Amino acid sequence: IDHGKSTLSDRLLEITKTIPKQNLNSSNHNLNQNRQVLDQLNVERERGITVKAVAVSMFYNSPKNHLTYLLNLIDTPGHVDFTTEVLRSLSVTQGAILLIDATQGVQAQTLAVLRAARLRQLKILPVLNKIDLPSAEPDRIAQQVSRLTGQTEIFKISAKTGDGVQDLLQAIIDKFPAPTGDRNQSMRAFVFDSWFNHFHGVVLLVSIVDGSLKKGDKIKSYKTGKTFQVSDCGIMQPSQVSLPSGLHSGQCGWITCAMKNAKEAILGDTFYSAKIPSEQAQPVQQTIESRQSMVFAGFYPTDTQAYDKLADAIQRLMLNDRSVTLSRESSFALGQGFRLGFLGTLHMDVFRQRLSDEYASEVIITRPFVPLQLISKANTKIIENPIDFPSVRGRADGIKIFERVVDGTIIVPDQFTGPIMELCSSHRGIQQTFEYISSPSGLNQNNTETDLKGIELDEQRWVRMTYKIPLSEIVTTFHSSLKSLSSGYGIFNYDLGDDEFIEADLVRLDIIVNKSAPIEAFATVIHRDQAVREAKTILSRLRTVIHKQQFEVTLQALLGSKIIASERIAAVRKDVTAGLYGGHYERKMKHLQKQKEGKKKLRMLSVGKVEIPQEAFSAVLSVDGQVTKSKQARNR
Repeated sequence: IDHGKSTLSDRLLEITKTIPKQNLNSSNHNLNQNRQVLDQLNVERERGITVKAVAVSMFYNSPKNHLTYLLNLIDTPGHVDFTTEVLRSLSVTQGAILLIDATQGVQAQTLAVLRAARLRQLKILPVLNKIDLPSAEPDRIAQQVSRLTGQTEIFKISAKTGDGVQDLLQAIIDKFPAPTGDRNQSMRAFVFDSWFNHFHGVVLLVSIVDGSLKKGDKIKSYKTGKTFQVSDCGIMQPSQVSLPSGLHSGQCGWITCAMKNAKEAILGDTFYSAKIPSEQAQPVQQTIESRQSMVFAGFYPTDTQAYDKLADAIQRLMLNDRSVTLSRESSFALGQGFRLGFLGTLHMDVFRQRLSDEYASEVIITRPFVPLQLISKANTKIIENPIDFPSVRGRADGIKIFERVVDGTIIVPDQFTGPIMELCSSHRGIQQTFEYISSPSGLNQNNTETDLKGIELDEQRWVRMTYKIPLSEIVTTFHSSLKSLSSGYGIFNYDLGDDEFIEADLVRLDIIVNKSAPIEAFATVIHRDQAVREAKTILSRLRTVIHKQQFEVTLQALLGSKIIASERIAAVRKDVTAGLYGGHYERKMKHLQKQKEGKKKLRMLSVGKVEIPQEAFSAVLSVDGQVTKSKQARNR
């Protein structure tokens, strides 16, 4: 994160004259013109981070041999929540620049992306950036990087000033292999990204492996078998530029083909010439590695009438973010919604903001409910909503409750073992195995170990632990907590395997307002040991969002018939003595007593009539207890 990848991309685009060069010496020049030009999303501009990998084509006339080269550059994110963007980019590249901040050195994510690049056997150029800073230690960091990569040639640059970037560009030409492919063969194109355009429908970003492609050609999808006609094609520079001559082998570019259904755009699909019989078509032997979702949340429209609009917005945005998983769910309070899976909490928040910015869809984000099993002497029942979970009072004798568990594997450096074990224990994890290993092992999409020797940063021991952990405990903040406690080095993976359930002491937490009947929408299923803490948290959230009334409002949390937590919202108080003069005590008490009797009468007439705003439902159900109507929050 913040090692200068987007800034380096700016300099490369300037040197290749893809964009005008920034004039740092001109007082009239807008210095922001060429700052992270590939970060085009509003969320990227606002947060100052890259969340979406962006491809761009550059033409460069090398001063070494005066030949013009076509370079396809992909600027990738650095945050772990957007790892799939990196993995997707690696599937179509021949080489990668491993960029490292000369003031910070190798970070946890450096190991992760290097591991992924080595698995694909890519040519790697290690580069130190920010050598112009006073705190930079290029010599020390270069030794560290040399041990990490096994390479002695470490490039040292300043992406901000452009120092050393020209030499790096020439090294890319000299050291990176050219794409393999045959322009004379039948056309084959590999799909590695897509997005939705309101005028042209689905836009596919493809790598042309063999042959050529132009407007009017008919192409066929290997995975769906559907045929399309190319309506336009071109390259990114960095905006879309049409090429009447079409795209040829070795190029990366975009195509439109009147594709309207987002489900027809499949990452990793191969498009081939429709002239070739289906039985003779050969798919491109490339795969786009996926990552398991680590954070799940319910997404509900703030207006129940906007469900179809939200569904359409999510489907279109998922075209541009394939790491999100989707299923439908419903809530008694919020109506129909979706359960979405993300790689982390930042990923979730960015997706929510993009829904707001790009599709004007405001959502309420809720915590997910993991289905439970209720087993009685008569039958077995699956509970998919907290409302259907029996209360302590309503539970019949002999009913047993089972929750789903997963097999989790955690790999961390030895010094973080203690905090990670405490984290697992606090999430009701049961340790299965514990062993020391010589180096971190990656887990690929098939959950098989891949030992990558020689990538350990320092001479340190690593620990691999396996746990049985309830699924409900890892679907929110477990992964981000693990990353935080391990300084980013922790690796976590889980295997759902068979539907394994274990018995658990779960209870339903009910919330009542002003001693009325329990509000079903606030019902929460929680482990008994966590009930009191969760009850206090919920009531504290409600206290901040329910408006003051003319009378005192009491909030209570019930476990069966037992009150385990309570809060009060003081009544709105008018100073009825403000107009009195002379300090007469009896007149003052007369006014206060009259006010007290009036409030008592009002309270008797208003039992159970406390107005509960929409924000209260989102505060109780949300992941972090905050209302997530994003645009309003940012405008404040």
